[in-house]
Amino acid sequence: MPAPLIRGLATWFGSGLSPWAPGTMGSLAALPFAWGLVWLGGPWLLLGAALAVFALGVPVSAVYGRRVGRHDAPEIVIDEVAGQWLTLTVVPLDPVAYGLGFVAFRAADIVKPWPIGWIDRRVGGGFGVMADDMVAGALAAAALSLVFLLWSPPL
Repeated sequence: MPAPLIRGLATWFGSGLSPWAPGTMGSLAALPFAWGLVWLGGPWLLLGAALAVFALGVPVSAVYGRRVGRHDAPEIVIDEVAGQWLTLTVVPLDPVAYGLGFVAFRAADIVKPWPIGWIDRRVGGGFGVMADDMVAGALAAAALSLVFLLWSPPL
């Protein structure tokens, strides 16, 4: 893969190059893509896209990390995109629900409760870069599923 393509994907088209909160910027940049995917094909298309971005992100983040000399460089945000999309598979296509999904994913990704923190510290390579965010996405999705099961807001 050409270097500009690796950089573009790893930084999710430059969103990870933000000087402050690159992970948050990557998650924000993932939202309109998620909205479009759900609008086009529903949550199953978004789930498939999250899994595809995960699979693509493993080699992309590994190659980019080697090129910049850092295993999980802050500007690598393709992992946030995959995790954010996984979270959003369980919420309705609504701006408030997407806001909740964004906050839930960012909280899980930043706090890193077990096993997310363990994966972040112990699993290397491109798989390690991607896996902790996918687990954060799954945790956030589970929490949001419970919220929407117990409380059905008038969306």
